[in-house]
Amino acid sequence: MALDIKYIKHQDLDYKQWDNCIANAFNGIVYGYSWYLDIVCDSWDALVEGDYEIVMPLTHRVKYGIHYLYQPFFTQQLGLFSIKKLDATTTESFIKAIPSKYRYAEINLNIFNKLEKKEWIGRRNITYELDLIKHYDKLHKAYSTNTKRNIKKAQEHKINVVKGSKPEVLINMFKADKGRDLKKLQDDDYNRLQKIMTFSMSHNIGQIYFAHNDKNEVCAGAFFITANQKSIFLFSASNKDGKENSAMFAIIDSFIKVNAERNLTLDFEGSNIEGLARFYSSFGAKECEYLTLKINKLPLYLKIFKR
Repeated sequence: MALDIKYIKHQDLDYKQWDNCIANAFNGIVYGYSWYLDIVCDSWDALVEGDYEIVMPLTHRVKYGIHYLYQPFFTQQLGLFSIKKLDATTTESFIKAIPSKYRYAEINLNIFNKLEKKEWIGRRNITYELDLIKHYDKLHKAYSTNTKRNIKKAQEHKINVVKGSKPEVLINMFKADKGRDLKKLQDDDYNRLQKIMTFSMSHNIGQIYFAHNDKNEVCAGAFFITANQKSIFLFSASNKDGKENSAMFAIIDSFIKVNAERNLTLDFEGSNIEGLARFYSSFGAKECEYLTLKINKLPLYLKIFKR
């Protein structure tokens, strides 16, 4: 039976039905909710199958008069979200339904979107997930020896982890450290991130964990956002003191301890970078693959889509 896939412009979308699909989708994730998409990108339309049973956001921009699809910051995975079972054929039907006006696309699908056509796979990406349903003692037992050592080091240096309420403290710490070299993140991007934090915390789905040193100074922090039985380690920062005293190990261990024995998955949101992958897997997290969809219908001489 042929799929009834419609291209719907942003202003014509039924937000209630859209969010109901994300909430009930077997692969629903916080990035797919309308409020989240409205924050992270200025323009998005969608492909919708049937009565909002399968949806796919199309986050788009225009550059030099050319329409293209891109992956917004702070949005690791999008793609198809479905109340029904998904297979590669369905995913590819949606890709074929992307309007031809989009001459270029480089967007991430989610871990449940499979592709058989290799020419559409721009990149294979890795994220790490940890199921928290077990007792904390069993979760802790699965930590690597090095991670256990770093948690003990944080304890010896009297690192204290508490929940906080000030997104700007975490963002400013990041700016002062990694942000100095990460030029692709602009003030507008940090403003979007702060909006995500503020909105989610006001709706009790976002939490900031801060690590304090023995002088009660903030030395590291992390923001977690939770929806659809999944908590995402969305953003973090450490200063020199936090790095030296393994504060981030203490923060993640604290989050795991608080949420152990819940029907919840901790998604570390990465990474293809070897060092980060080793860090995430050291907590016993398992590797999951998601694909980057790449479509290029541009003339060969046009190389304008680098962020």
